[in-house]
Amino acid sequence: MRTASDRIRHTVLFEIIALLLVIPLGTVLFGLSAADVGAVGAGSAVIAMVWNYLYNLGFDHALRRLTGSTDKSWPVRVLHAVLFEGGLLIILVPPIAWYLGIGLLEALKLDLALAFFYVVYAFLFNLAYDLVFPAPA
Repeated sequence: MRTASDRIRHTVLFEIIALLLVIPLGTVLFGLSAADVGAVGAGSAVIAMVWNYLYNLGFDHALRRLTGSTDKSWPVRVLHAVLFEGGLLIILVPPIAWYLGIGLLEALKLDLALAFFYVVYAFLFNLAYDLVFPAPA
């Protein structure tokens, strides 16, 4: 099982790299100002960091309880990423709609596009993280 400091490092690195990618992409793809993308991105990152910590802690406990290990197969990694993004989608749509002054459907569309990016990003980031910082046995 990973330590609290390792989980914090994981979460902070995940969000910093994501913001470095999302802000320029968001301005181009969604026609929003960098300030709006940055504000939505930063606010979402704070919420996502808390969700990331809690989600990964809960997922690892559940995985260990069900399988006796926290080792993740490829299908489990895909499930892990999809469930994480689904939960985050539910959490983020209302505040995005409020901040940008758009309807929930528009915010949902924007967040779905971001979620697609994050599912791929989360899968690749977590794979790389586990290779660079292997979990203790």
